[in-house]
Amino acid sequence: MSFFGVDCVRKKERELERKLRANDREYNLSFQYATNAIKTNKYNFFTFLPLNLFEQFQRIANAYFLFLLVLQVIPQISSLSWFTTVVPLVLVLTVTAAKDATDDINRHRSDNQVNNRKAEVLIDRKLRSEKWMDVQVGDIIKLENNQFVTADLLLLSSSEPLNLVYIETAELDGETNLKVRQALPVTGDLGEDIEKLADFNGEVRCEPPNNRLDRFTGTLTFAGQKYPLDNEKILLRGCTLRNTDWCFGLVLFGGPETKLMQNCGKSTFKRTSVDRLMNILVLCIFGFLAFMCTILAIGNLFWEMNEGSQFTVFLPRQNDNNAAFSAFLTFWSYVIILNTVVPISLYVSVEIIRLGNSFYIDWDRKMYYGRKDTPAEARTTTLNEELGQIKYIFSDKTGTLTQNIMVFNKCSINGKTYGDVYDYTGQRLEITEGTERVDFSFNPLADPRFMFHDHALVEAVKLENPEVHAFFRLLALCHTVMAEEKREGEIYYQAQSPDEGALVTAARNFGFVFRSRTPDSVSIVEMGQQCSYELLAILDFNNVRKRMSVIVRSPEGKLSLYCKGADTIIYERLDQSCSKLMEVTTEHLNEFAGDGLRTLALAYKDLDEEYFNQWKQRHHEVSTALDDREEKLDELYEEIEKDLLLLGATAIEDKLQDGVPQTIEQLSKADIKIWVLTGDKQETAENIGYSCNLLREEMNEVFTVSGNSPEDVKEELRNAQTTMKSVVEEDSVFLPQGTLGNGPKVISDELVNGEYGLVINGHSLAYALEHSLEQEFLKTACMCKAVICCRVTPLQKAQVVELVKKYKKVVTLAIGDGANDVSMIKAAHIGVGISGQEGMQAVLSSDYSFAQFRFLQRLLLVHGRWSYLRMCKFLRYFFYKNFTFTFVHFWYAFFCGFSAQTVYDEWFITLYNLMYTALPVLGMSLFDQDVNDMWSFQHPQLYVPGQLNLYFSKKTFFKCVLHSCYSSLVLFFIPYAAMHDTMRGDGKDIADYQSFALLTQTCLLFAVTIQLGLEMSYWTAVNTFFVLGSLGMYFAVTFTMYSNGMFLMLPPAFPFIGTAQNSLSQPNVWLTILLTSILCVLPVVTYRFLFIQLCPTINEKVMFKVRQAKATPPPPPRRTRIRRTSSRRSGYAFSHAQGYGDLVTSGRFLRRPAVSRSSGFTNIGRTTTGFSPMGRSAGYSPTGRPQNTKAPDVEVTSLQMYRTFRDPAL
Repeated sequence: MSFFGVDCVRKKERELERKLRANDREYNLSFQYATNAIKTNKYNFFTFLPLNLFEQFQRIANAYFLFLLVLQVIPQISSLSWFTTVVPLVLVLTVTAAKDATDDINRHRSDNQVNNRKAEVLIDRKLRSEKWMDVQVGDIIKLENNQFVTADLLLLSSSEPLNLVYIETAELDGETNLKVRQALPVTGDLGEDIEKLADFNGEVRCEPPNNRLDRFTGTLTFAGQKYPLDNEKILLRGCTLRNTDWCFGLVLFGGPETKLMQNCGKSTFKRTSVDRLMNILVLCIFGFLAFMCTILAIGNLFWEMNEGSQFTVFLPRQNDNNAAFSAFLTFWSYVIILNTVVPISLYVSVEIIRLGNSFYIDWDRKMYYGRKDTPAEARTTTLNEELGQIKYIFSDKTGTLTQNIMVFNKCSINGKTYGDVYDYTGQRLEITEGTERVDFSFNPLADPRFMFHDHALVEAVKLENPEVHAFFRLLALCHTVMAEEKREGEIYYQAQSPDEGALVTAARNFGFVFRSRTPDSVSIVEMGQQCSYELLAILDFNNVRKRMSVIVRSPEGKLSLYCKGADTIIYERLDQSCSKLMEVTTEHLNEFAGDGLRTLALAYKDLDEEYFNQWKQRHHEVSTALDDREEKLDELYEEIEKDLLLLGATAIEDKLQDGVPQTIEQLSKADIKIWVLTGDKQETAENIGYSCNLLREEMNEVFTVSGNSPEDVKEELRNAQTTMKSVVEEDSVFLPQGTLGNGPKVISDELVNGEYGLVINGHSLAYALEHSLEQEFLKTACMCKAVICCRVTPLQKAQVVELVKKYKKVVTLAIGDGANDVSMIKAAHIGVGISGQEGMQAVLSSDYSFAQFRFLQRLLLVHGRWSYLRMCKFLRYFFYKNFTFTFVHFWYAFFCGFSAQTVYDEWFITLYNLMYTALPVLGMSLFDQDVNDMWSFQHPQLYVPGQLNLYFSKKTFFKCVLHSCYSSLVLFFIPYAAMHDTMRGDGKDIADYQSFALLTQTCLLFAVTIQLGLEMSYWTAVNTFFVLGSLGMYFAVTFTMYSNGMFLMLPPAFPFIGTAQNSLSQPNVWLTILLTSILCVLPVVTYRFLFIQLCPTINEKVMFKVRQAKATPPPPPRRTRIRRTSSRRSGYAFSHAQGYGDLVTSGRFLRRPAVSRSSGFTNIGRTTTGFSPMGRSAGYSPTGRPQNTKAPDVEVTSLQMYRTFRDPAL
């Protein structure tokens, strides 16, 4: 290792296969595997100064000022003191270095916090507490419940039966539901016996470090046997151990080689598009500066040869230098004098403006989330104006758009819907926090967190409606949830998906409580009665079947099959007698889907004992077959899952964060395209897309790309393009890349006939991101209004962002809340982290952070737009005032013999950018706003000019230069003509150099100050004070420095004795100042007047509207919820992968034998004493039809034949 922490000997060879041996550090060290320490910092104590200075001098302007400083210490060419450059340069370098040091110290602290966590490591046959950073590959470590996984581990043994562990992978993939991992039986026998574990010397051969979270291949060799290893036996760093007392694991990968760190992506230095444009402009300015200096040097050459030679008699040249050498020195002297075209104060001011606008974000109370005491935070100060130019937003779904909380919202049972609340007129009420909740106090085992508002459903349960009971009985039995009851009545469910957990919890609250299971039974409490159902078979869910079923025997001996799944799949398998009920339920499903809810259809059938025994025998034979087992099982399942009787449907809400639909709608109006990149399955992502207004029913079409080969994907993309645009010209979509011409082609936006959406699966996306298809994919996606990518890996998220950055000249923003979003956040121009359910990984890697997605609209439409507007105004004005200042020197050179004499007093040159014009422009750049935040929200189109770079561009810069050129001509020649051969009122001469310098600089200051006033849209007391105060400061300093006292103290430094009093007391001087100011401003005012009248911008239109309002605008109208009727279906509420049916029936999951428990219910029978029917139970509906009546013409199901009472409402 070198002194700077860089390996100077040789780069480590690429690892092709990992080999390691348990408990053998010496053997494992020979391979030089990475330790478990992580390092995200850039500097250390020794490398900070050289590396930071090296980085800073890569900025062209800093290198230029260093070069100027070298010139200024050469006496022959220096016409300004060296301190005028060195002081601001050191100030800029110091401030930037301090900021970089602070950021890196924070990174050091974060690294140290993680690296110094403690882990129990088996060393020398003892468990020792070691720091994470000291853990090495091949070590055996012990983890306990709720601990983070230290490194990527091979699970050896655990406290649970059959060596299962439960892990939460939220930090990796954003999913908060628990997942199961199981150790090999041969290592599971080691248990927690330290001696056995210390003697374990198994050898592992596995894949090298990579970023695939869903795949692992390797083998374990132990005691002469070889065992296969897969992803189900691996615990990844970033996971959390849950509901498992302890487990032991063997370290396979550590630190930077873990899959978590491999997915983090590289930290890149982010710079704004304004910064990049500034670098180009600075290069152009340097060229222009050299051009001006060359002209003046040539002028000096001719002047020396023609005029200067006449002075050599009484003013001989030093060291007999000739005219050519004089011209050479003059060139460098003018480089120093004219350097104010790019003053270093520009960069100081830019940093101050960015810092100030960052504080506005930190201090914004409207972006503060009180529930979690989380304010918004600008974690970087260098990207604020980029927030006003965003064109593409890449968002995670789980935890970013949604709360990752599934809520049982509505249901349809036997043709009747439950879940809505109606008033006495039959109008549906909006459910809010104040809406009365159903009281579940009759059920001691109810989950207190569960909320439901329609009292009719609990009334139907209490009245023992058989269809309602069968509905909830199905929910309590047909699932693979595991229950944990540590204390009597406190039940915790571990579900493979939040959907299943929500359904089982709903059944629990309505009186059908799932309590425990064994491999062959399910124990539930039905309305206070303990029941045990014999579990005969689980027909498990997968992505093809899209349903799951259980076959159970009731305590009475009745055989039943209960099935739940996607409605389209269930409907195909229903008995013909359900046709009328299907029609009614379909209407309800359409209504649920229109509300963006996730739906499931529920059905059942009673089985004949003899038939089932035959089926079971065939099932056993197929289960043990070696060939085509899956296909034969599917055929068997199809055979028994037919002629089902429909019970109803469930509607689950994947709760969106507050304000997500409105935010997406606002951002869409601002012409921002939103792509959702999620690890969820397609149906889930589509549901959220519809519920949050990303996908809309009004869209012409939503394309689904799900090809399983590059050819299929290409064909689907081409078909989508053809639909969107009938004529697709191959070459018309490419434009040559911008400035230097060496980059890739740029895909331009195409006009399409309508609005479209695109949904693409993970495996199809993998093909679409290949080099041969990436442009085709991007072209199709960019033609769509919204894009959803499903089942994507963290790396694919970053690849999608990089693809858009590569081929589109746009600014991108990525927003997420989990470790799986880190690579995407780092890849985008702007990374936003949401501090939510899934830890702080995303926040730590982000540029901005806050607690709720809805704050994004304020960050962009208010803070981002204002920051961009202010920065552009600042740059336009700054270049104007400094070019004007500098060009006056250029014109003066033609009247002073090209002698590099300054037209202004040296003190004015020093203080011009430091004191006289600094505060007014900073005031404008910190406080200016065209319209307030409310108007910004009401007119999101105000955001569009930023995306198009309309406020500051090369064209705008060129206009500034022309404007400055005109102003400098007026500012030089009007005072020159006014002073030429002029006398004072008392006959004394006023046309001396010092009087002319004073008049010119006073005219300049008035002209640029008036120009600032024209630029400013929003005057505050602070702005006014800065403008008037700076003018007052100019006169105070001028009269002080030109006084007798200052001259007597230091005559060489203050030669302009009495000039101010002599000149500024003359009326013609003030008339000249007035005339130059009017002539400078007149073309600007004329141009703006004509422009506003003939072709006003969106800003000017809105500002005119604001002036007309003359008061605070009324609050925006309350947005009514639009109900959609939809033929599409919300997704079925199952997990993202194949279910756990095999695991449940095998008995491998069991923690401990089920114990008999009391039901915990009070026997309520059918009594409804004290129960007041409300909502729909009161007999009101939107149609005027009593709600408790059965839907007309619905055929009687077999369950209705068991009714023992008559509903009073009938």
